[in-house]
Amino acid sequence: MTEHQQNSAVTVIGLGPMGQAITRTLRAAGHPVTVWNRTAARAAGVVAHGATLAPTPAEAVEASGLVILSLTDYQAMYDILGGATASLANRTLVNLSSDTPARSLEAASWAAGHDAAFLTGGVMVPAPMVGTEAAFVYYSGPGEVMEDNRAVLARLGTPKHLGEDPGLAQLMYQAQLALFLGTLSALMHATAMLGAAGMKATEALPELLASAESIGAILRAGEETPGAALDAGEHPGDLSTVTMMGATADHIVETTTALGLNLALPLAVQAHYRRAIENGHGGDNWTRIIDSIREPAGQPQN
Repeated sequence: MTEHQQNSAVTVIGLGPMGQAITRTLRAAGHPVTVWNRTAARAAGVVAHGATLAPTPAEAVEASGLVILSLTDYQAMYDILGGATASLANRTLVNLSSDTPARSLEAASWAAGHDAAFLTGGVMVPAPMVGTEAAFVYYSGPGEVMEDNRAVLARLGTPKHLGEDPGLAQLMYQAQLALFLGTLSALMHATAMLGAAGMKATEALPELLASAESIGAILRAGEETPGAALDAGEHPGDLSTVTMMGATADHIVETTTALGLNLALPLAVQAHYRRAIENGHGGDNWTRIIDSIREPAGQPQN
């Protein structure tokens, strides 16, 4: 890292828990940081750590060549910077807000229209872990822009650049959250099942979390390069089959019904296996359910 990169100024717009963690991490690394937030009072903590509170978004942007946005969604960027577009020229915007890949593409075009470079980002750790060895952040956008800012962004966590398409980082972020939120719902569903039989969460969760932690190892053990068979369109049913897993899904629906719990999650899972069986893939590996997930609604694949 050059001396300029070590001491380069950074602006952070949005001071929720993530924005505050980003600001503190950059300040601890020696970067001058200018901040702006709709509710100025939220800046008190980071100002106490040496950040400078700008009175307007335009002045916040003008204070640094690198502007990091940590907002609710992409619309918030337009709401905040819409009156400061004259200040965007020759700046780099790094938007770490959650939204859709399509809106990331639109934002990159909007930034380019105001002579600003743009990177999409997705922070894959909670705020308290920003800046730690466990932290990593997905980025996408122009490779040259990524490299120009890599050293500074690495302060937040290991940068993982996915490619030039601004939507890629947002897509990866949403895919990771789909996995995360799906797992959380499954964990709570399983806890509710056991709770219906009188088992306390303090008894159930240690067992359930141990199973959740083992899933990655189990899946990796079944294939030397995870995903290779999927990419090749192969679903060998030598270890498990759609029919076998579908029967288990049926039993979960029956048990959930008997316990009087909400059926939304188990019915969704059951539907994946039933569709694969209906399409003649009962003898294939459970990964075959990806076909029904890929198909548009109402257009089954054969």
